[in-house]
Amino acid sequence: MEIPEPLLDLERAAEAERAKLAGLDGEEHAAQQRTWREAAAVFQQAVTAHAAAAGVDRHTLEQAVKHAVRHNG
Repeated sequence: MEIPEPLLDLERAAEAERAKLAGLDGEEHAAQQRTWREAAAVFQQAVTAHAAAAGVDRHTLEQAVKHAVRHNG
């Protein structure tokens, strides 16, 4: 499956926000968690839109993007 670069970029951004949670606690953790969730929501919306437009399975596309980002950089 060919994965559009913008989807990879959005997942990378969400993962970068998630990584910033390490070592935080209290309100800093809560604020960063909100930022991560917002980035993840943007990624999810883009996956849904692309899957619908391309006529591909949404879950398969999401997993392919996540695998590409987490295992191939």
